[in-house]
Amino acid sequence: MKKKVSLLLVAMLVVSLLVAGCGQKEQTAGQEGAGGGEQKEKPLKVALILPGKIDDVSWNQAMYEGMKALEEEYKGKIEVTYTEEVYEVADIEPALRDFASEGYDLIFGHGFQFMEPIIKVAAEFPNTKFALGTGFKTLPNTAIYDVKLEDGGYLMGTLAGLLTKTNKIGVIGGADVSEIYRGHEAFKFAAKKVNPNVEIQELYTGDWRDAAKAKEGAISMYDSGVDIIWHSGDGIGLGVVDAAKEKNKLALGNVADQNVLAPNNVLSGIVYNWTPVVKQIIDDILNDNFTNRDNKYYWLSAANGGVVVAPFHGLESQVPDDVKAKLEEVKKGLAEGTIEMPKFDK
Repeated sequence: MKKKVSLLLVAMLVVSLLVAGCGQKEQTAGQEGAGGGEQKEKPLKVALILPGKIDDVSWNQAMYEGMKALEEEYKGKIEVTYTEEVYEVADIEPALRDFASEGYDLIFGHGFQFMEPIIKVAAEFPNTKFALGTGFKTLPNTAIYDVKLEDGGYLMGTLAGLLTKTNKIGVIGGADVSEIYRGHEAFKFAAKKVNPNVEIQELYTGDWRDAAKAKEGAISMYDSGVDIIWHSGDGIGLGVVDAAKEKNKLALGNVADQNVLAPNNVLSGIVYNWTPVVKQIIDDILNDNFTNRDNKYYWLSAANGGVVVAPFHGLESQVPDDVKAKLEEVKKGLAEGTIEMPKFDK
């Protein structure tokens, strides 16, 4: 009897080992089938920290839409998390550190005020990549993406210089930082080139969000005879557009197509398509070519389709055919690198 029990136990042990072995093989086969013999690669974890709201019809919305477009194109390769209205420097560092601590591979800080916090946090997390939206300080694991705003300024200066009926135009910016300065100088240069008699008024509000100051400045310009103003700011653009509506004058927008804000007054503007720059950054990381780049700058420009002119919408009839033709000529020249202008450095 004991012998039979022993044999039965041995047989049960053999069966259980066989079953376990088969189960293990099935699990392995399932893993191999999912990845073609390898574990499937995890998507790149990307965090986008925005200083304003994603529906601001300006700086933040343009970047949000550019990132969303790339997220759709790179479905399965990247996984993006967004957070908005992180504007104050005191709030930026904790936000950066939280994402880095949570294992994000790439963190975008979309604004000049992110520079010092990114430099500090990037030094603490050398395996995390950081992208700074405008600035000048870098580390091996960081890079800067910026706009050739001189391209946009040149286009808007050409348009304003040709369309003004009073020979008085204006330009209003936020902080007097490098990319804004370059845009303003190119605007003035191009306007004078097509219209040597034009007078140009200029204002820096000193703050990206001071819409009230921008509106006050724009109204003062319109009251003095200015009939077209280009703005190169963020929230201040809302002030300029409000002034244009109030005075029934023309405004040229920036960053996003702002005609929706005032269809009878926003003639056109510059639109930023951030997708080419974001795509280049992410491609470099996926191809292990981010930290070893000698050039730490990624540029949005007319040449790569990142700086484009907004349509005229219902104001098309206010733009003569010869002006449209000149604008197309300038677009082509900027894209091909044949437009000559000074180097506008502060």
